[in-house]
Amino acid sequence: MKNIGGAMLTGSIMAGTGFSLNARAAAAASPKTDTTASSAVEVDRIAADPTAIPGPIRRNTPKTHEIELVSREVISEIEDGVQFHYLTFGGQVPGPFIRVRQGDTVILTHKSAPENVLLHNVDFHSVYGTGGGAEATFVTPGQSQTIKFKAMYPGAYIYHCAVPRMDYHISSGMYGMMLVEPEEGLPEVDHEFYFGQNEIYSQQLAGEKGMHEFNFEDMRKETPQYVLLNGEKQAITANRRGALKVKKGEKARIFFVNGGPNLSSSFHPIGNVWTKTWREGAIASNPERFVQTALVPPGSCGIFEMDFPVASTVHLVDHALSRVANKGMMGDIIVEGPEDPEIFDPNYSA
Repeated sequence: MKNIGGAMLTGSIMAGTGFSLNARAAAAASPKTDTTASSAVEVDRIAADPTAIPGPIRRNTPKTHEIELVSREVISEIEDGVQFHYLTFGGQVPGPFIRVRQGDTVILTHKSAPENVLLHNVDFHSVYGTGGGAEATFVTPGQSQTIKFKAMYPGAYIYHCAVPRMDYHISSGMYGMMLVEPEEGLPEVDHEFYFGQNEIYSQQLAGEKGMHEFNFEDMRKETPQYVLLNGEKQAITANRRGALKVKKGEKARIFFVNGGPNLSSSFHPIGNVWTKTWREGAIASNPERFVQTALVPPGSCGIFEMDFPVASTVHLVDHALSRVANKGMMGDIIVEGPEDPEIFDPNYSA
C-alpha cells in the first residue's frame, strides 16, 4: 500500500458494502450532533503540508490508479487552545491532493472511518457522471463504496462532500483537489505547493479558548468567525506550522482550491504577482500574465506560477483584508538569497 499525498494507492481495493441509510446514520445527518463533541484533541495538526503532494507525471501512456479516500471526523485546533470538530478527507484540510493524467482510469474507494458519526460522500468536479460520483459514494460509518471513472478533461478540480448538509461538511473541512494533467504534462518548476481556503462558522468568538461549536445561523448569513488557509489560523507561517522556503531565482507552481462554502477568495501574493494564472484551474487555456489578484469562487480552483527575483517574504492572502487581519487567512513563502538593489532596495538613500 502506497500513500501519495494522503490518498492511499493500493494494490487491491475493498469491495463496496452496499449503501443503506440506517437509523443511526439518519440521525447523524442532523447538524445537532456537532455539539456533543468531546474537547479532547485527537489530531495534533489538521493543516495539510503544502509540499506533501505527488510529483509531476512523466509518462506518455494512460494508467489505472486504485485510490482509497477516507472520511474522518476529528477534533483538532484552529489555533492554540481553540478546538473544533473537523470533518475531513484523510484527517487533513484541504483533503489529499490527487494527481492523474488525462486519459487515466481511476478506481476510487470512498471509506468512512468506523468511529465516525455522520453520513459522507464525494462529488468530484473532474468526473463525468451523476453528481460527479456523489450518488454512488454515500457511506455510513465503517462502510465503503467503489466507483470507476476516466479522467477525460485536464485541469485542477475541487472534490467535496455533497450530502444534504454539504455546506456544513465543506465548511468543516471536507474538500480537496484532483489535478488532471494534460497529456503533454506540465512545464518543469522548482517547487509545487498546495493550499486550500475555507470558512469556519462558530458559536464562540474567534480566539475564545475551548471547544467551538458549529454556528448554522452564521453560516446561513455567510458571516464566519474564521477564514483559513489550510484549516488553521495562519497555518503556514512562523506563528503556526512554519513558512515555506524557496531560493532567489526559483519558480513555484501553486495549486489553490477554495472550498468555501460561501465566500470567494481574492487570492493575492503580497510583494509579488502571479507570473502565470490559469483561472478556474483551466490548464488547457493560455495563462494570463502578471496578475496581481485572482478571484477564485467557492467550489473552484486556480493554478498559479510565481517567480522569485528578490529575497523577501511573500504573504499569501485573501485581499478581502479583514479576513487576514481578523480571521486568520495568511500563509508565507520566505525567499532566501542575496539582496538585489537593482530590483528592490529597502535601504536606499540618495
